[in-house]
Amino acid sequence: MRVAALYDIHGNLPALEAVLEEIRRAAVDRVVVGGDVVPGPMTGETLACLLDLEVPVQFIQGNGEVAVLAERTGTEPPDWYRTIPEPARAIVRWQAQQLDPEHERLLATWPMTLRMPIPGLGDVLFCHATPRNENEIFFRVTPEERLLPVFDGLDVPLVVCGHTHMQFDRTIGTIRVVNAGSVGMPFEQPPGAYWLLLGPDVQFRRTEYDLAKAAERIRGTNYPHVEELAVRYVLHPPSEAETLALFAGAELP
Repeated sequence: MRVAALYDIHGNLPALEAVLEEIRRAAVDRVVVGGDVVPGPMTGETLACLLDLEVPVQFIQGNGEVAVLAERTGTEPPDWYRTIPEPARAIVRWQAQQLDPEHERLLATWPMTLRMPIPGLGDVLFCHATPRNENEIFFRVTPEERLLPVFDGLDVPLVVCGHTHMQFDRTIGTIRVVNAGSVGMPFEQPPGAYWLLLGPDVQFRRTEYDLAKAAERIRGTNYPHVEELAVRYVLHPPSEAETLALFAGAELP
């Protein structure tokens, strides 16, 4: 069985379409969507595209879904949401207004984690950020001693995560932890759509697509702060060094 892990799509439909073409050529048997389909400029079309796939698709929630659902339902938002910049909160509010009731019900059914046996890899645990929290931040260079309590006692050989929009492959204790990167909003160079192909090994993938055309399609939406918070990450994603500097203060202590 071959499984495609698609994380942090963020409503970038052109990037997803390019990845799905590659997935079809790779004869993938199952797709795991690892959270943060929302928010983004074309999330309705993105969800429809994923739900229309000819192979089984399983979803988990990311911090994006958690925040949008809280805004949509008027429930208490997560603690981390209160500390994010106002433009990010504006996007969550906009996304909550755009979400139709059917998609709201769908997102609410997604679990926070997913465990799946994959031949050649054993039991694989999929989470968005860490197994215990959808918004914790860690990187390839985060000291292992900070992370050992987070991954202790999981009883799996492999964990797949996302959230930081940068691919990596590292070991924490006895567990291999890989980051799938971001399909729609990478924080690494070169530009493209990043994802994983799992089984019987771990393959880190980057799919190229027409970035200029994608940017024009995104500009055609009414997404708030479209240039700064959508087009920029398609055409000119930051380097790993820039991303590490930006999020240094938010990293797991």
